[in-house]
Amino acid sequence: MAKSAKTTARDPRQLPASIDDTLALLTGADYVSDRSLATVLFLSLKMGRPLFLEGEAGVGKTEIAKVLASSLGRRLIRLQCYEGLDIASAVYEWNYAAQMMAIRLAEASGETDRARLEGDVFSERYLVKRPLLQALEPAAEGPPVLLIDELDRTDEAFEAFLLEVLSDFQITIPELGTVKAEAPPIVVITSNRTREIHDALKRRCLYHWVGYPDAERELKIVRAKVPDAPAKLSKEIVGFVQHLRKQDLFKQPGVAETLDWASALSELDTTALDPRVVNDTLGVLLKYQDDIEKMGGQTEQLLADMRTEMRV
Repeated sequence: MAKSAKTTARDPRQLPASIDDTLALLTGADYVSDRSLATVLFLSLKMGRPLFLEGEAGVGKTEIAKVLASSLGRRLIRLQCYEGLDIASAVYEWNYAAQMMAIRLAEASGETDRARLEGDVFSERYLVKRPLLQALEPAAEGPPVLLIDELDRTDEAFEAFLLEVLSDFQITIPELGTVKAEAPPIVVITSNRTREIHDALKRRCLYHWVGYPDAERELKIVRAKVPDAPAKLSKEIVGFVQHLRKQDLFKQPGVAETLDWASALSELDTTALDPRVVNDTLGVLLKYQDDIEKMGGQTEQLLADMRTEMRV
């Protein structure tokens, strides 16, 4: 005799229990994912391993961390990487101005115990916590989501330091000792692949390449994110962008540019693409003048080819 089906609402703070649950979590936040991404994300959460996402700019890598944080009710801590990023900006630094003021006030009050004074000024209240240290702190809602965005922009020295942090989820502060996470944060690392990330760091992560979506999935994304765009226009936008990505461009438009273009054309009350409106708004899709000039002279042919492909 078959058991009666019983459904229970999932606690939003609980991690998904299956790949299907992970897909549902992403879909519930209007993130249109394929099953391969949902699978590696589920495994990353289940195994407690950092997720390393690589791909072109604008394909939705950063958005995955944002969706995780909002859907799971966790705090999102973002470390935006850049050239020259150091420990003071990424991990911690001391509030030197407040320390100097405390020292002068202590001296003015006749404080002579140097060991006691040093212990006071190097206490936690003078510690300025940056993203990596913040991510190790406990939280009532559960471990935070730590987004390390565009790691490829940093240098190898910082990458080596990060390798140590991700190994044990602990940071040593010489004046205070070792700070270790009670429960590891959910870590999402992104890279636009402007340089190769060292194998040692990749081995500590689960890896996934986030590519451009196919036409069907990109259309779902546009309809989810820009619902006010007319159905015909959305289909033509996706068809044109898909065709544009086959051209020899310096920088192909990402999904972010597709959504910006759909929003812009909706604001212009456009119902269908034509050469004039495409040429007038190419700067929303393409970010390099050489690409704009190259495609601007081919707009009519591109639209004709796009419509032919759509009919086929």
